[in-house]
Amino acid sequence: MSDTSRRPRKPGKPYRRPKKDPVRILAFEALRAVDERDAYANLVLPPLLRKARESGDFDGRDAALATELVYGTLRRQGTYDAVIAECVDRPLRDVDPPVLDVLSLGVHQLLGTRIPSHAAVSATVELARVVLGDGRAKFVNAVLRKVAQHDLDGWLERIAPPYDEDPEDHLAVVHSHPRWVVSALWDALGGGRTGIEELLAADNERPEVTLVARPGRATTDELLREDAAVPGRWSPYAVRLTEGGEPGAIDAVRDGRAGVQDEGSQLVALALANAPVDGPDERWLDGCAGPGGKAALLAALAAERGASLLAAEKQPHRAGLVARALHGNPGPYQVIAADGTRPPWLPGTFDRVLMDVPCTGLGALRRRPEARWRRRPEDLDGFAPLQRGLLRTALESVRVGGVVGYATCSPHLAETRAVVADVLKQFPEAELIDARPLLPDVPNLGDGPDVQLWPHLHGTDAMYLALIRRTG
Repeated sequence: MSDTSRRPRKPGKPYRRPKKDPVRILAFEALRAVDERDAYANLVLPPLLRKARESGDFDGRDAALATELVYGTLRRQGTYDAVIAECVDRPLRDVDPPVLDVLSLGVHQLLGTRIPSHAAVSATVELARVVLGDGRAKFVNAVLRKVAQHDLDGWLERIAPPYDEDPEDHLAVVHSHPRWVVSALWDALGGGRTGIEELLAADNERPEVTLVARPGRATTDELLREDAAVPGRWSPYAVRLTEGGEPGAIDAVRDGRAGVQDEGSQLVALALANAPVDGPDERWLDGCAGPGGKAALLAALAAERGASLLAAEKQPHRAGLVARALHGNPGPYQVIAADGTRPPWLPGTFDRVLMDVPCTGLGALRRRPEARWRRRPEDLDGFAPLQRGLLRTALESVRVGGVVGYATCSPHLAETRAVVADVLKQFPEAELIDARPLLPDVPNLGDGPDVQLWPHLHGTDAMYLALIRRTG
């Protein structure tokens, strides 16, 4: 038997310093902020991108890739978690959150982009070496190599229960929504499988940037001179930027004469402004005005008619955002920090009142994909008293013959029709009016008299609107 103890060791590979990839490091930092601080990606990402551009690390293509990595990973988090769970030897809850974020970024590149598999794995392992260390990078490498054995369709066949056995769970896994959200959206939408699948798929699409030309301050013609700008679908003041772009670089937006505002939000403000009222039309109220998009449009419309707007917002810092949005409006307006459930104004003061109430935000999952994972069914119980209290205030604040608009950025029936029905029982001197004629040329508005907009049908957030006239 030969003595091997003195044989020289085979030389190991020399240590190689990991390559720093600014795009993927930024994407990882954004995901950590969302996870650790409950931040929203649409608030975290822009300053990170701006800093990277100012440092010279990024160009336009880099910014686009970082944005896709962050939003794509968040939108498909539920599906990717199910895939990763099949490829690790421990419960997913036992995987350190930073490791899981790196894995999710890698899985999105493998299953949700056109990045070649070998490039997706190697780039993610390099990221892991930089932000996690060599030891955990080996774990990331092993997991991603398992993930790379199948494409997305192949994984969905393995991890999603058959539709016929459990339709809601099937849709939840395939379209990356919590099961309770699938159920709630399906109840609100009605109909069969096709509609709900189209809605859930639309929630996972990156929305276009939509601008509003504030009347009397900017025109759509001015905004349409921007690159890749096309008219809005429904609002006469809307312009869509089909290739994204940086709204803050547009003069009219920077000056406050135009703003970024979803077309559904614009339609809610326009419908309230155009609803017929009996008698004078001089005093308007936005009772939940933050952060100020609807208030700015209402103030501009009011100014054209010689009316004034009072914009009330409970949170002082959000009232500051409203004041900034309304700055420069040509007509009279006032911004105050006030609790809409304990208003400082007298009953019957206003001719028109908008109450866009706090809600779960399930109608804006395209823009805030992480919200679907944060919200819980019990959140509805927390919002319910506030929503009813604000609608009661609105009906008390409007004069006889005036109109209230109750709006939410959620299609959940507990936040829409249930609230309106409950409050109207206490107000026999109020009646619903048909909102559909006030959204001319907008199709698929249902049976009325209220209106529910949908991402897959209208290309907007899922805004809800009920218009109520005070009759006595």
